[in-house]
Amino acid sequence: MKTLDSLANSALSRPPSLPQNHSAIPSPPGELTAMERADYLHNFVEETDWYNDIVLTALLPDWAWQPLPRPIRAWLRNYIGGTLLYFVSGFLWCFYIYYLKRNVYVPKDAIPSNHAMLLQIKVAMKAMPWYCALPTLSEFMVESGWTRCYSSVSEVGWPLYIIYLVIYLVTCEFGIYWMHRELHDIKPLYKHLHATHHIYNKQNTLSPFAGLAFHPLDGILQAVPHVICLFLVPTHFMTHIALLFIEAVWTANIHDCIHGKIWPVMGAGYHTIHHTTYRHNYGHYTIWMDWMFGTLRDPEEDVNKVK
Repeated sequence: MKTLDSLANSALSRPPSLPQNHSAIPSPPGELTAMERADYLHNFVEETDWYNDIVLTALLPDWAWQPLPRPIRAWLRNYIGGTLLYFVSGFLWCFYIYYLKRNVYVPKDAIPSNHAMLLQIKVAMKAMPWYCALPTLSEFMVESGWTRCYSSVSEVGWPLYIIYLVIYLVTCEFGIYWMHRELHDIKPLYKHLHATHHIYNKQNTLSPFAGLAFHPLDGILQAVPHVICLFLVPTHFMTHIALLFIEAVWTANIHDCIHGKIWPVMGAGYHTIHHTTYRHNYGHYTIWMDWMFGTLRDPEEDVNKVK
């Protein structure tokens, strides 16, 4: 039976879907000629150009961004897109839970003050330019052919795509868990980096805007497992980009103090405990890593103890 690595190599050795003005040149099994490799990597370039058109062309005049070097274009697009996503998701979610559904999901005395939310926005905005450097770097590495990314699901097929995606997510979950835990356990890292985020340590100081309110290096370190996975697991490039931006929505969700009670999701109920005890629930998407490594604390058990 073929290993995942051999399947990945054979998948990437197939002639990719090329632009219409190129033709696939036959190559020995397991190898790509220099021209085929260049054409294959051009698929990633075309994809990132498409992302630029979606964001930059829609919001800026051509003269303001087209003369810029590719990495600067990518950073500018990530910065604009990330900032818009942060504010749109944050304001819509706050409007829904604090005003439209006031006192339904969150008790009146647990609603954070406008001052607390403005402070969170200020911290997040200071960090946002630095956060955007990470997806910019990952795009550069993908376009340079340094990673194991592939450009189209058809290159591996849907069954392998799903298998690789599961491996990617589990690897990220493992990496983020331990990165987050070490940011607590290594005292200098906590004092100089992670403590910035943990000033929000009560229910009435947590809001969706706290999701990205980190020291810049802290936020980058917790996202680094996404990039490391590109070198370990064959990864669909568009899926990788989507997951990086889904992070912004997910972190808003787990800071809203509303316990969704969907097993095994690491929802806001679990993460609120993390902010109040500092020693539990380091996980990201699920509770599995905390369960495996003995740091899980269930919000339902806390409620029963209070009763």
